[in-house]
Amino acid sequence: MLYDAFEVQSDIATAARTWGRVLHDGTTPWMRAGYGAPATWIAAAARMMMRAGLTHARPSYGIDAVRIGNREVPVTEEPVLSTPFGTLLRFRKDMVSEQPRVLVVAPLSGHFGTLLRGTVRTLLADHDVYITDWHNARDVPLSAGRFGFDDYVAHLVQFLETIGEGAHLVAVCQPAVQALAAAAVMAESRNAAHPASMTLMAGPVDTRINPTKVNELATSRPIDWFERNLIATVPRRHAGAGRRVYPGFMQVGAFMSMNAARHMHGHLDLFWHLAEGEGAQDARATEAQAKAAQIETFYDEYFAVLDLAAEFYLETVKTVFQDATLAQNKLTFRGAPIDMRAIRRTALMTVEGERDDICAVGQTMAAHDLCTGLKPFRKRHHLQAGVGHYGVFSGRKWESQTYPLVRNFIQANA
Repeated sequence: MLYDAFEVQSDIATAARTWGRVLHDGTTPWMRAGYGAPATWIAAAARMMMRAGLTHARPSYGIDAVRIGNREVPVTEEPVLSTPFGTLLRFRKDMVSEQPRVLVVAPLSGHFGTLLRGTVRTLLADHDVYITDWHNARDVPLSAGRFGFDDYVAHLVQFLETIGEGAHLVAVCQPAVQALAAAAVMAESRNAAHPASMTLMAGPVDTRINPTKVNELATSRPIDWFERNLIATVPRRHAGAGRRVYPGFMQVGAFMSMNAARHMHGHLDLFWHLAEGEGAQDARATEAQAKAAQIETFYDEYFAVLDLAAEFYLETVKTVFQDATLAQNKLTFRGAPIDMRAIRRTALMTVEGERDDICAVGQTMAAHDLCTGLKPFRKRHHLQAGVGHYGVFSGRKWESQTYPLVRNFIQANA
């Protein structure tokens, strides 16, 4: 019923977008004739209608080139390995010289890997970059089987084996846990493709430290409550019909409720920028159009949602947040215990944001206490001042302050 209700809302949103286009086209002659308000307000409202609803389509990474030195180097997306649940995607650069190979581990938490577009773009200047490009669970047929916590870890191991020896992991947010698990599994099995280094950024290694609202929500109810109230079945119109999922629209709604005022002001700003930019051609209108485009780009990504396989979501909530299994070094893989102390040859860097209200200060740094098999010179921690969760891996401070440290850490362990 939950997903069916969402589908009804989606159909209504589709109709709203259609009527928005009709209304905007109707105001175009008035704009060309030089009419101002209220015609510009109507046109702006029509543009807002055209943005109604969410999308389950993966946005484009949009990285066609990267500047290296004094030249623009073309970039092409190359699928290296695909499974029903994810693709190992390489951003191949048209250049001969070798660079450290980096696997960016994207979170599986309601958005597509394209949310890390800025992270990838920054890394590309100095690295051969791959990413875990996760698929939307609602589009994966039931015949493909299940995808749980262990399957995510197995994918990381398989992806690292495909990339080859000497690769580096950069795990952003949620998959810091799975990255640690994969490194431990590969260390215990003496897998030659074990990562040379792993950088864990704003990840929930030990959520008992400085609990946030997200952590408190995860521990406020028994796991069967989450299964009864947050898990839905994919409707028949989709390829994954019958699969049980945690819908992406639920996750986006939860994130928006945490910062409702900010999102409301964001949409109000968008409306007035659109109204100011409609019709006019002066410098002020051009500036308003640029600001509107910036907000639209952000929400185009934010409202592109991805469903999670129910078993992965429930196992993650239970394992990471409720039982703190990793924090106690009691994690298992395929039924067998794994020991973080086995990690001895994979250098560890952790990065946290001073103002992170999703993964608080101390939660990621806890990885150092688990990896006691590592020599001190193989460990590094950085607390980035003045940033929240997303500022840890995107934005100006990521590019100018955090990234140089990450780059140097990878190069030192290459």
